Amino acid sequence: MQNLTELQKQLCTLLQQGIPVCEKPFEKIANDLCVNTEQVLDDIRKLKDLGLIRRFRAIINHRTLGKASTLVTAHVPEDKLPEVAGAVNNLSGVSHNYLRGNYYNLWFTLQAQTTEGIDKILSDLQKRYGVEFHSLPVLKTFKLSVQFNVSDKEHVSKNKKILKPKSTKVSLSDDEKYILSNLQSEIEITDKPFSFLTNEKLSIEDVLKIIQELFDKGVIRRIAAVINYMEVGFNTNVMFACQVLPENIVGTGEKLASMEIVSHCYERETFDGWPYNLFGMLHARSMEEIQNQVNEFVEKEKITSFQLLSTISELKKEPVQHEFK
Repeated sequence: MQNLTELQKQLCTLLQQGIPVCEKPFEKIANDLCVNTEQVLDDIRKLKDLGLIRRFRAIINHRTLGKASTLVTAHVPEDKLPEVAGAVNNLSGVSHNYLRGNYYNLWFTLQAQTTEGIDKILSDLQKRYGVEFHSLPVLKTFKLSVQFNVSDKEHVSKNKKILKPKSTKVSLSDDEKYILSNLQSEIEITDKPFSFLTNEKLSIEDVLKIIQELFDKGVIRRIAAVINYMEVGFNTNVMFACQVLPENIVGTGEKLASMEIVSHCYERETFDGWPYNLFGMLHARSMEEIQNQVNEFVEKEKITSFQLLSTISELKKEPVQHEFK
């Protein structure tokens, strides 16, 4: 972990939770931390320059836009990996792509306008490379909260609320589409970061009102920093997949989601040869920490069949750019 000041650690943690919807959000954060606004702005810029903050923009809930999505896996022979991984990375609907330590070694998320669109993309990939791609769409979301506690200060500790994104499609006005299109770009780290959205038609009051309405509709989850968790000490990233009886899935899923090391938790469809229906993404400072917590969890829940898939390589990690017409 890089040598950070306590204020920088606090900012890393707080900014993942999102900035307030107001004209001067960084001033409010500075006041809450009892420091100077310019110091906050300067430290955020430094964190971006150091690569500790990967992105700073709106995090959009694609479900409210009516998009279909899934997790995809495949067993890709080593000699085909560069070509197949490159083709997957070039897909505009792919936001994350990882090489993991398992027979099914390639894992990526895929969005499209419809489930039929997803099926066609995977069918085309299969025909091109002779590799079978398996789709594991979400059946139930238990948690979606990618936040890492970098600071030890109690008042900036990670939000313990288990977050589940809204899934109902919403209608958008032209002004809302304009705001969303622009909030997919990086937020400029200035005293008034939302001023660039104003125009002859929209005042800053109008802009803030529209942003808040998009929050209320569940379209915007947060306007927040995405940190490079590897660089702040969370250098162990593992996907946990286990087999749970259907009648136990809700209770077991909620317990898995309650673990602090879990950022994502879903029930997913299975396929022949992969009976695991409950997934959790685990992040910690060591494999030992993850192994200890997993051992305790599977013992308590009487789980006998599971997999731990360590991340070997991060092949792609960038948000899908949505078009609003």
